Amino acid sequence: MARIALCQSECCSDVQVNLERSVAQIERAAAEGAQIVCLQEVFHLRYPCQTEDHDRFSLAEEFPGPTTSRLSRVARELQIVLIVPFFERRAAGIYHNSATVIDADGAFVGLYRKMHIPDDPLYYEKFYFTPGDNGFQSFATRYGSVGVCICWDQWFPEAARLTALAGAEYLFFPTAIGWIPGEKDSVGAAQHDAWRTMLRSHAIANGVYVGAPNRVGPEGEIEFWGQSLLVDPYGVVLAEGCANAAEIVTAECDPASIETARTHWPFFRDRRIDAFADLQLRWGGKDGGSHRFA
Repeated sequence: MARIALCQSECCSDVQVNLERSVAQIERAAAEGAQIVCLQEVFHLRYPCQTEDHDRFSLAEEFPGPTTSRLSRVARELQIVLIVPFFERRAAGIYHNSATVIDADGAFVGLYRKMHIPDDPLYYEKFYFTPGDNGFQSFATRYGSVGVCICWDQWFPEAARLTALAGAEYLFFPTAIGWIPGEKDSVGAAQHDAWRTMLRSHAIANGVYVGAPNRVGPEGEIEFWGQSLLVDPYGVVLAEGCANAAEIVTAECDPASIETARTHWPFFRDRRIDAFADLQLRWGGKDGGSHRFA
């Protein structure tokens, strides 16, 4: 069994305060038996992408850097696995929305860079982040194989599938999602339900545990909706956070359920890999470029 914890948090403008709050959450989760702890997207910063501001590049850190090194020590002291999303400075002019996986001995065992970068009202991520170039991966840890995608990645079934095919048993989606002005009353419930449905579908289609820690509370013009989610390989919601406060969302996850789910629902066995080449096309219709379409 592995006990999973998702840290759902509010963020203020003081980066150090946010870091200490997250460390306190991690320590509390470990004290309650958590073995794998995942933080939210760019966990200790207020979400930086609501406007295009060159000054915010100063918030980024090289890897490893002060924040990830601090949490490496925390993971080693508590003997837990940590998933730490952060704003990465890779080189001058090259920045990523990244997450590192830290094993229970404090070693950095993986680095994932967000592959799908949105450009929506109040989510101007293309200004800040270079798309990831190290693929969809799984990282072996003391408590199981961990895969990470980040926020916008969660809307793409290919991302979850390739991460599962890489060996992930526990698939995490550190998230910053919420309502923008004028949408909550009219389409807010549908937006949240769509997000929840996607996470459950990734768990079902791939026979994995899925965890999505989401930030909570108002920041600028966005109201982040929290409600962090843990789902089992059958799509059953094991635990769900509230919509309006910081919280630790935890559940016991039995890796034996992955074997059972994948043998009873053998989606991997029945995949027609010989017929999937056109997934690499941008579009498969009349003008898609494939000779098989009239």
